Amino acid sequence: MSARPFKTQISLASLLLVILSATPFAWSHEQQLYLSRYVPNLKYADADLTANAENTAYKPIFGEGDKDAYHLNGISRMGELTVGPGGASAIVQRPREEYVLYVTEGKGTLIYGDKRESLRANDFLYVPAGVKHGIAKETDGVIKVLFMGYHLMKDADYTPKAGLEIANADEVELQVLGSHGPTTQYKLLMGDTSSTRDRLASAQNMKSLFIMDFAPHGTNNPHRHASQEEVYFVLRGSGYMVAGLDAYGNVERHPSQVGDAFYWAAGTEVGFYSLNKEGEEHSIILAIRSDDPTKL
Repeated sequence: MSARPFKTQISLASLLLVILSATPFAWSHEQQLYLSRYVPNLKYADADLTANAENTAYKPIFGEGDKDAYHLNGISRMGELTVGPGGASAIVQRPREEYVLYVTEGKGTLIYGDKRESLRANDFLYVPAGVKHGIAKETDGVIKVLFMGYHLMKDADYTPKAGLEIANADEVELQVLGSHGPTTQYKLLMGDTSSTRDRLASAQNMKSLFIMDFAPHGTNNPHRHASQEEVYFVLRGSGYMVAGLDAYGNVERHPSQVGDAFYWAAGTEVGFYSLNKEGEEHSIILAIRSDDPTKL
């Protein structure tokens, strides 16, 4: 007797049950958006800051010039500008974007409107929309500056303060914020114009520029911001960055080191756990948080 092929019947409902059981994570949670970059490995790219400029280079990190720029809402761009000896960036101005600048390395000169101001490491400043600005380096060495730009809110009142808003993070005292636990201290650098706790109260869409100093094995207690985007830059130390969810909806931890930059969309779990031990230098993170206009 010849063998016949075995045939079976399966109902549509049974087939759907098999598919669902094979992919238990598909509907178990809403994915949380984050982006990560290792800045030293990023490529330089053309930008308005480098147009016809001398000894100047720019790395897009997030936003304009980055492949995932479409994910960002209130942030226009974040990047690292490097100016070498005798160099100078192009002078730029954007009528609908405000900027926060932070000097991560070296000394140089800020061109701000028709003024020139000396810059040194850990200086931070606010550039109102429409103000011409650029960076120059007359001496040896390089200066590196983070450019962090934000779209102005539509139909919102925008009246920036007169004069240059600038300070240095070394002159801002550390403090503990109760909601984030005792193992992390904060330097509150800049807020919006209504801020009463920051060194500078300058911006519109940018809500908080701050530094976190983590004690050995410290954490800032992972948390979420329902209507704000946030970016971290690891300036010193190492640890685990909290970002995104795994297939089962659990918060993921990512090994992190100096040079890492992370972006979190509104509503995404954000946080850090330091791996530095007793006797080692503390982990230091520069963070900046801003309103997401699509969530307001």
